Amino acid sequence: METWRIVATVLLAVAGVPLVLAVMAKTRDRVNDSGQVAIAGAVTLTGLIVVAVLTLTVLPGVVTWIVVAVVAAAVSVMMLAS
Repeated sequence: METWRIVATVLLAVAGVPLVLAVMAKTRDRVNDSGQVAIAGAVTLTGLIVVAVLTLTVLPGVVTWIVVAVVAAAVSVMMLAS
């Protein structure tokens, strides 16, 4: 496995964990229902895991780095907006 794929996946995971937590917090603020918060967290985490596996295996380099940049930007915007 190429080193750049591992680095991109680690960066994706580092940016993705706060993204999952931010989505759960935003859901809690809007809905105030623990079931909905758990569902939102599970959906976001599942999406993150799927993208991480695709990053490790099949996505081309340009697409991989674009996905990492978009996730990092989304986390930055969500943290600044809160």
